[in-house]
Amino acid sequence: MGATSGQGRQAGGTPRAALADLLAGNRRFVSGQPVHGHDVTAAAAASGDQQPYAVVLGCIDSRVPLEAIFDQTFGAICVIRTGGHVLDRAVRGSIEYVVGQLGVPLVMVLGHERCGAVQATVEALRTGQRPGGSLAHLVDEIAPAVTEVGLDDPAVQPLAIRRHVRRTVRTLRRDDLLAGPVAAGRVAVVGGLYDLATGEVALLDPG
Repeated sequence: MGATSGQGRQAGGTPRAALADLLAGNRRFVSGQPVHGHDVTAAAAASGDQQPYAVVLGCIDSRVPLEAIFDQTFGAICVIRTGGHVLDRAVRGSIEYVVGQLGVPLVMVLGHERCGAVQATVEALRTGQRPGGSLAHLVDEIAPAVTEVGLDDPAVQPLAIRRHVRRTVRTLRRDDLLAGPVAAGRVAVVGGLYDLATGEVALLDPG
């Protein structure tokens, strides 16, 4: 999740314009004239039973489109995105389903540099002002990583981003329905970090 800068916004700033832009993109896709490289024939080829080989849990940040950065086609990976790749019951249940029912052998938790959710958590802890609504859940879930690094550390945000990825990986490895397959070596849960400037994904050691 990143701060809103307006970069890349093309839909005129209104709900109606945004919807029109989405539907225009779908028409380009269906007509075989995509701007961003996806091919409708790949969608048709993958329209039967799905056999993905990985599930990737990432952030909602619009600069980190997971299928694109891993150069994956339709049917190859399952994607779950939440602010700061925060886990909740729906996310965990989705991963349990993909692993248990679809036989996916790899779970990747992908954080990214300059994550707005982590930044918001750092600011909330510094000011003592917890946000309202369900946004508070994101802050509460990321806060332990920030606390472990320490607010006095000048590199608290980048270090907390990495710590949060590692904590999420550890939580999933201990999940009731994932721990067995992980221990048996049938499933791996790994963490990675996406560099917004270079597009590179670097694996993180368990830490």
